[in-house]
Amino acid sequence: MDTATRTILEQRIGYTFTDHDLLRAALTHASAVEDRLDSNERLEFLGDAVLGLITCQRLFTRYPDLEEGDMTKVKSAAVSRQSCSDVAISLGLCDFTILGKGMRSGVDIPMSISAGVLEALIAAIYLDGGYDAASAFVISFIDTLIDESIESGHQENYKSLLQQHAQRILGDVPVYRVLDEKGPDHAKAFKVGIIVGARRFEAAWAQSKKQAEQIAARNALAMLGIIEVDDAGFARVANNEDTE
Repeated sequence: MDTATRTILEQRIGYTFTDHDLLRAALTHASAVEDRLDSNERLEFLGDAVLGLITCQRLFTRYPDLEEGDMTKVKSAAVSRQSCSDVAISLGLCDFTILGKGMRSGVDIPMSISAGVLEALIAAIYLDGGYDAASAFVISFIDTLIDESIESGHQENYKSLLQQHAQRILGDVPVYRVLDEKGPDHAKAFKVGIIVGARRFEAAWAQSKKQAEQIAARNALAMLGIIEVDDAGFARVANNEDTE
């Protein structure tokens, strides 16, 4: 790779390599070399782990109300082969991928290859510049993928979605309060209300506090115009998310 080509790629990814061989290795598919150890497969293995760690850290930090099972679902969607491939294509990595003869090049390369190049590149940045450099690169795209995963319904954690938008729209965090409960101990129902700053939202009844909180959060999101709930009770993200 000549200097001009490398500079173009480094500008796209926002990182300048010290070890140019690492960058070349990250872009080299197994079809282009005789020995697979000279390909990007080992870097892809490491990059998958680095990407996973940074994604988990961002989920843990940015969504404090997200439970373990939900974090697992969101992470799986955010770092899926499809997601990684989409990022690779958007960065133009496919144009720089080194392939064997007869292999399709550019955006037509298989999803597994483009996704692998992204993971290998993450590992190369990690080895060249350390964790902070790799984290900065991953954060440049992973936060958006996480948010899209949550808002598109990969899991229905309305509390986390409300947490995100309440701070942006109302400048405060939601407070959940049990307003009432009824029924015997083995079959109680709970009424939960939400307050965000000085604003109160429609309360909700459910068979558990957690479920009532989720329904109440959904009600609040609908009142804020973040989601739309149809007559059948199905919710989707509204087009005008900036409603205040």
